[in-house]
Amino acid sequence: MIRTGLMILLHKKLHLLNGRRVGLVTHPAAVLPDLTGTADALLRAGVQLVALFGPEHGLSGAVADGATVADGVDPRTGLPVYSLYGEHKTPTPEMLKGVDVLIFDMQDVGVRFYTYLSTLFYVLKGAVNANKPVIVLDRPNPINGITQEGPLLAPEFTSFVGTLNVVIRHGLTMGELAQYINAEYNLNVDLTVIPMQGWQRAMWFDETGLPWVPTSPAMPHLSTTTVYPGMCFLEGTNVSEGRGTALPFEICGAPWIDGQVLADALNAQALPGARFRPTHFVPSDSKYKGELCSGIQIHVTDRNALRPVTLGLHLLATLHTLYPETFTWLRQSWEGAHPHIDLLLGTDQVRGALDNQTSVDDIVASWEQERKEFTQTAALYHLYT
Repeated sequence: MIRTGLMILLHKKLHLLNGRRVGLVTHPAAVLPDLTGTADALLRAGVQLVALFGPEHGLSGAVADGATVADGVDPRTGLPVYSLYGEHKTPTPEMLKGVDVLIFDMQDVGVRFYTYLSTLFYVLKGAVNANKPVIVLDRPNPINGITQEGPLLAPEFTSFVGTLNVVIRHGLTMGELAQYINAEYNLNVDLTVIPMQGWQRAMWFDETGLPWVPTSPAMPHLSTTTVYPGMCFLEGTNVSEGRGTALPFEICGAPWIDGQVLADALNAQALPGARFRPTHFVPSDSKYKGELCSGIQIHVTDRNALRPVTLGLHLLATLHTLYPETFTWLRQSWEGAHPHIDLLLGTDQVRGALDNQTSVDDIVASWEQERKEFTQTAALYHLYT
């Protein structure tokens, strides 16, 4: 079993918190191997915890995606809970008035548009504004720290689902990203990262020995995270990405899709690491709630060979081809004025290329040089081999 930053803090670094009032940014997936949450673990160790901060989905982890979260009081500890996904996304000086140091401990999924990365960015900015130090407790990138995919973020498509100029599947841990943010964005935060022990870049989460806890309501399994970097593109379309089912992002469909036809078309492309099976489902929430949908389930046959971002583009292109009169891009996003697909991809060029029937291979090749340049920059902040 690897040892997370939280475990190292508790066993070797508690002196960093002596006499200091601590604010904690966390969520339910940040646990010890015995499933004790970070707040309880710190309190049990005698840490003077004075405030809690919650990201999208709230401190409980139960709030729906995109829904604002209010401030409150934690019923178990009586501590104030400040939402970083409501009126404020940056902790304000008022929130931090009684805090001497901020601890950030969250399990991420390794994808740019998963908003915990944005929360990290704004926590660091808020710490600068309030002149507070930050300690980041590192955790694994669950989909390994080697494979990187996707384009960089064009500045005009910055949103809360795209805050950093990193590729979609960035291959970094939150501790490494904290160092990247601090240096590349010239924040000069008083930053301490407590690295893991035993983690290696090639590891997937199920190779760490740690228990998987859902990181958000629609991220129940490691298998969900495996396909999420590309299947999330469906959020920007009129196709269900499987929200409101037991297999979000692993299945997709719509009432107007023929799942057998879609599965056959995708299997004929022989995409590495995946096969597709026709399926039917009735979402209990989100798109097509209560309606019978036909579509496909992705079965990952080789997760190291799988390139989910590329797979996601092939799926979009295939839907575009099979259903030109029905398949559409959603024109609005709760995160900004641009179509949501553009915010997820960080550019409008991909949508335009798909509309013009440009091949997926050509689209992927168009961002290969910037991906290589990002790989070189990201390596400067690696904490692990």
